[in-house]
Amino acid sequence: MTQTDSVLFVVPGDDPPQIQGSDHLEKLDPFGSVVVHTDRPADNDEKIARVIDAHIILNTRGAVNWTGDDLRKLPNLKMIATCSIGTDMIDLEVASELGIVVSNQPGRTAPSVAEHIFGLMFAVAKRAGYQTAEVKAGRWAKVENIFLQGKTLGIVGTGAVGGELARLANAIGMKVIAWTFNPSDERAKRLGVEYVSMDELLAGCDVLSLNVAGSPETRGMIGRAQLESMKPGSLLINGGRGELVDTEALADVLNSGHLAGAAIDVFDIEPVSPDNPLLSCEQIVFTPHMADMTPEGVEALNVGVVENVIAFLEGNPKNVVTG
Repeated sequence: MTQTDSVLFVVPGDDPPQIQGSDHLEKLDPFGSVVVHTDRPADNDEKIARVIDAHIILNTRGAVNWTGDDLRKLPNLKMIATCSIGTDMIDLEVASELGIVVSNQPGRTAPSVAEHIFGLMFAVAKRAGYQTAEVKAGRWAKVENIFLQGKTLGIVGTGAVGGELARLANAIGMKVIAWTFNPSDERAKRLGVEYVSMDELLAGCDVLSLNVAGSPETRGMIGRAQLESMKPGSLLINGGRGELVDTEALADVLNSGHLAGAAIDVFDIEPVSPDNPLLSCEQIVFTPHMADMTPEGVEALNVGVVENVIAFLEGNPKNVVTG
């Protein structure tokens, strides 16, 4: 795009609220006009209609997906900027083919996300969700909590979030072991972790935390066999993507008592389907994909998405994940 082009920026579905009302959107005024839709599109046709003339999409919510077919219907589209690290809501292969630049925000909200995951670990270990329901029902249940200091945290994925989670766990005296796609001695020393094989991780940890992005390589990586190989009485925390875990198998191992509990921030279908088997599990804690939803996290993402867009318009795109 040239300096003289008037750019149409569209936020296709800002629900829950992310960027609506943000002063940072005013920084785009010199380049063109901004249209913000504060609700989610009712269906795919409405989604396409909202962005049919858009040059740049600010995709503030991962629930708004862009398939290859969608992208081919948008002849004016030059860029999608996300308010997320993950880009699994976009067909990156087709975007690359069409010359659509996709920029994400790696690591920007890692402290907020890691702290949320850390909190979920405590919530399920201390039976906070279960005991809240029991007290509200007038019952005084005596169920043992899980002591975490001195226990072993197994981290799957030591990017920005996993690395920050390792720091927090080390601070309370947990031992941290980890698996990642590209381990190194330097990273292990810097993060205070010991890299092990996936089999060793599953068998050796008291708490398993999933912190990798959704991709063909990670989809279904924790299935029934992996869950059953975990240490009896251990906990599972998923703050990565719902598709990482076989939901039905997780429900089975929780209901059997093999795992002592789970904490889930991400689901394979969002909003969560009413027939999701995890909803009937007793020792489980949920949050609705909101690990970065702090004032600080929201602000950081709003700053980042606008910075990515302006960098692209000025001819210096950054955080590009397309070819």
